[in-house]
Amino acid sequence: MTKNLDKEGLSSIADKYELFYVDLWGVIHNGIILHEKAISALKEITKRNKDYVLLTNAPRPNKTVKYFLEKMGMDKEIREHVFTSGEAALKYLKKNYLNKSFFHIGPPRDFDLFNNFQKNRTENINHCEFLLCTGLFDNHRDDLEYYKNLLEENLKKKMICTNPDLIVDRGNIREFCAGSVAMVFEKMGGNVIYFGKPYPEVYNQSFKNKGKKILSIGDNLNTDIKGANLLNYDSLLISNGIHKNEIRDKGLEETVKSYETICNYTQSELKW
Repeated sequence: MTKNLDKEGLSSIADKYELFYVDLWGVIHNGIILHEKAISALKEITKRNKDYVLLTNAPRPNKTVKYFLEKMGMDKEIREHVFTSGEAALKYLKKNYLNKSFFHIGPPRDFDLFNNFQKNRTENINHCEFLLCTGLFDNHRDDLEYYKNLLEENLKKKMICTNPDLIVDRGNIREFCAGSVAMVFEKMGGNVIYFGKPYPEVYNQSFKNKGKKILSIGDNLNTDIKGANLLNYDSLLISNGIHKNEIRDKGLEETVKSYETICNYTQSELKW
């Protein structure tokens, strides 16, 4: 049974844990503004000499996301806790794909992920050795059928996906993420290497976590909560996030069950 912490707050369980993995988008901000109660919770965690990682499935280097958060008004001491799926992917690409040609699927703003090997980027998908998916093209943000047609002749190539999220809410607007394109590719028979939650690599790269009692906090059952389940961490679901409509219509327990996940705690929003 999932325990609701809306009345007692995160403070009621915080002492049980040494390390907190906290999602950014949907928990700390909504893509437009910071959630002040969540920021206060992070400051309280720091006061108690506990560690936290702002672990995000952003397909960008750490420094880019930190700059985005700075513009949003986040204090530097909090921004320093950021670790992105893009950073984890970048390390892998430098080690294994540095000299291989690729076709980029995603918006121009994600180009900073591969600045070090820009020369290997090809404009023709049929001429590349692998596919690098960071998101959707700006002029094809809502049409997954477009990607099915784009990819059908390149199913033998590997796809590197730097954001396993399927969707995200930017304010009140729902958008597709790179994971939706990767899912199309997989359903057609393609092979995808994912970086980000729920896959263990991003957790292990972000912090020395062995032997620690860990709580994972997020609003996405497919990534934040499933990742916690796979790694045997406790989890806290923010119910007013990506699944808020499902939870409203089906109830919390039924929604959690439908994603084949288990969460220990829930809050409508992260607060101390």
